[in-house]
Amino acid sequence: MNRSQPAATSADRTPRSCATLVSDPFVAARADHWRRSTGDPPEWCAPRPNLLAELVEAEYRPDGGTDGPPTLASRRDVALARLRHRMRSANVPPPLECVRLLDGGALTGAAVFDAWPYAVRRHGPRSASAALEHGLRKARSPDSVRFLLDLAASSYLRPLPEAELLALSVGGSRGVRHAAWRLLAAYDRIHLLPTRAEHREDTYERLLKGALLNAPLAGADAVALPPGILVAQSMLIGHLDRPGEGLSGGLSILLGSLGDALAQTGRVAGVVTVVTASRPELEADPVLLLRRTNGHWILRLPVDSPRQVRPEEMGSHREAMAWWAARLFGMLGRPIDVLHVRYADDGSLAVAEAARRAGLGLVFTATPDPHRQITERHDVPGAEPDSLRHDLHRVFLADRLIQRADRVLGIAAGDEEPTGLRSYFPQLCDRTGEGPIRTTPEGIPPYRPPSNEVRRREQLLARIDAIALADPSRIPTVLLSVGRLHPVKQQDVLVRSWVDSGCYERSVLVLVGGSPPEDEDSVERSMRDRIGEAVASSPEARKRLLLLPALSNAEVRLLERSLADPARRIRARYVCPSAKEEFGLAVLEAMEAGLMVAGPKRGGVPHYLVDGTNGLLLDTSNSRALGEGLSRLLSIDDGEARVMARRAQSLARSTYSSTAMARTLADHYASVPIEAGRGTEGHLRTLQSRTHVRS
Repeated sequence: MNRSQPAATSADRTPRSCATLVSDPFVAARADHWRRSTGDPPEWCAPRPNLLAELVEAEYRPDGGTDGPPTLASRRDVALARLRHRMRSANVPPPLECVRLLDGGALTGAAVFDAWPYAVRRHGPRSASAALEHGLRKARSPDSVRFLLDLAASSYLRPLPEAELLALSVGGSRGVRHAAWRLLAAYDRIHLLPTRAEHREDTYERLLKGALLNAPLAGADAVALPPGILVAQSMLIGHLDRPGEGLSGGLSILLGSLGDALAQTGRVAGVVTVVTASRPELEADPVLLLRRTNGHWILRLPVDSPRQVRPEEMGSHREAMAWWAARLFGMLGRPIDVLHVRYADDGSLAVAEAARRAGLGLVFTATPDPHRQITERHDVPGAEPDSLRHDLHRVFLADRLIQRADRVLGIAAGDEEPTGLRSYFPQLCDRTGEGPIRTTPEGIPPYRPPSNEVRRREQLLARIDAIALADPSRIPTVLLSVGRLHPVKQQDVLVRSWVDSGCYERSVLVLVGGSPPEDEDSVERSMRDRIGEAVASSPEARKRLLLLPALSNAEVRLLERSLADPARRIRARYVCPSAKEEFGLAVLEAMEAGLMVAGPKRGGVPHYLVDGTNGLLLDTSNSRALGEGLSRLLSIDDGEARVMARRAQSLARSTYSSTAMARTLADHYASVPIEAGRGTEGHLRTLQSRTHVRS
């Protein structure tokens, strides 16, 4: 795909037959859109008015409308749904309509931002510049001004006289000021940027000034690589080497290890893992490029936030992140060939936009999250409207990433194709026909014990054994669960089911995850409170519950190996209570260590965990069902558990390694075409050069 031209969506192509999960009305509505069906729209499960039904009708029906005026959806809801419908149908609104839509809130703004480059190309820079000037004259809030300036900078438009832009570059709010700086730099007016005397700068602003002035990137001269592909991979949520704290999960460990392994494949010359750095993190360390291992670098993307940015906040930083990524990609001393993104969020779309501007190939790993739960979560009484809006936004972002990507991958176990991926992403039928979807197996890094292995093992086991051996005549089973403290991981549901089912009488429950209390965020604090409430009525359960803050990956795997040691008197099993796991790397690590495991039947775990053969699959949809699963887990006798654990360990060690994953990915990266002039930045500059006057 040459992304210097407007990319048609799959709605413009000849539809093909594609299997559909017709029992799910949301999935059926998406399939109906891409089939361009002329039949009746899918029927919804609920007979009463339903916000999900109204929004899906507006977003996916061919006419973009509803059977009547909405009763639950707001005017903004319907306007956003129709905008998304137009984007999926390659019917981009003109620039002035895009600008007028900006009063629809943050989610509408994100959709407008994605539509904007196509609107500029279709309707021309004069029309776009006039629309931006109209919006800026009427803008009432700093956020609106910043957003309009961001749109101007992203497309090299000049909607304001230089004097007005200079005033904003000094006296505007922080976001407005930075957007004005980027717009000045876009027109080589760097010498007009305010000096330190005119404005007190912090580390973020000093770094921004340096990047605007094309100051050399410290450490970039070290990116001297042998022949081969230079790959970038994004890990914008959480910290790379601190799994279990805040937003950091197993993916952080996977990508760190994967980057190391990719650089050793022979086909990949080097890897750049892109992470975010908030203002406090930049104050502590302003260096943006760090060497992790030979051939693997960490590129820190500055984000103007007082804390680690959350996924739902990335939309407000989208153009700044896209600008930073494109600028830093070009400062490495050697061009990046391929960028790989995995999450469907605004941050991923920001770096995908940077890839387009810089002319990089783009690979996207698609997962049906939150697609597979839309109907179940939101087609019920009492569904949370804002949660629905956020989920539909993520579905839209995934569609846009698929539309932009040169290659779309699925997650598979071994060589299996991911079950039902075409049903959740019917546009893939147009890309692949009836052929297989390209996949890559997930994998875990090799176990590397901590340097103080013996002493650390004793420390980790001491607190667990103190509880388990309190009554030597009745030694309970240890249930271990590892993961960040987050509602989707459902540690609170696990504890409640453990108490309500009476399983606490037969077991000790050890939860590993979350930041230390002094560093925890509001989500972690809320989860701890709910866990406390779950054991409040049972003093005995409180005594048998152990909460440990997040451990390093080496320590977690040392603990798992120690608990699985057959010489120990205390038997142990692993439980993952998540609402769903797209793959479940923590489950695989427990399997590799030799523990018998139980994981959720929803998501990717059933790809490798066969109930009753190498572990147990749990219904984690509610506390009662999970409690029944825990009772079953505790009732498995030791002999049967050992057989299941050995099978699981053999599978994990033979099939699921980050090294094998790296080899497969290297083949995918090598096949992404490297096309000259693929980026849109040069194309937009060409358009702008034809329009020197302000409209």
